[in-house]
Amino acid sequence: MGTLGGDDRKRTGIGMTSARTRARMVERLREQGIADEVVLAALNSVPRHIFVDEALASRAYDDAPLPIGLGQTISQPWVVARMTELARNGTDLDSALEIGTGCGYQTAVLAHVARHVYSVERIGALVAKARRHLQSLKLKNVALKHGDGSHDLGEALAVDAIVITAGATHVPTALLRYLKPGGRMVLPLAQAGDERGVQRLTVLEATAGGLKEQTLDAVRFVPLLSGLA
Repeated sequence: MGTLGGDDRKRTGIGMTSARTRARMVERLREQGIADEVVLAALNSVPRHIFVDEALASRAYDDAPLPIGLGQTISQPWVVARMTELARNGTDLDSALEIGTGCGYQTAVLAHVARHVYSVERIGALVAKARRHLQSLKLKNVALKHGDGSHDLGEALAVDAIVITAGATHVPTALLRYLKPGGRMVLPLAQAGDERGVQRLTVLEATAGGLKEQTLDAVRFVPLLSGLA
């Protein structure tokens, strides 16, 4: 008999309660205003506990961010759901670009709502970790890259949505060229002139008349940094 790898142990370690716990999490998200049933189904399908350290697995379905090492966090489920809902905007996504793969949880959720997901992470150790997690879920529609997502990626991409999972001080305009007409960029953006460092989820939509900007919920993310690590 073969032995279980770390991810397999985490998938079974929560036991039969994980599906029930996810269902409760989804119901809570619905009560908190997440209305897109496609997004809710995606969060119900992705076992969040495999993306966190075993010691934190019992807290995996709390509505809270959790540390994943290297000074990074996995976003709370509500934030993941909200950003995905804003990116989808009630329409099917053919392709999505994610900046900041982290442990791969948001990536996995996007992979359930988009046909193709291209995700970029600047920290090499996190790319390796996310790849293991996504492979354990047998997700075949995700491409990961170790790269600097704060600048032009030098890729021939055209996507329906860009999701940036780190707090920016300004809109990374070099990435806007990847948006298809009607596409949306969703990011946490620091508010100019606010000394408290408040970030708000911001949506930039590529319309025929130019970029349309919406400022929404207050959030807190680790900063968007440049350079590889």
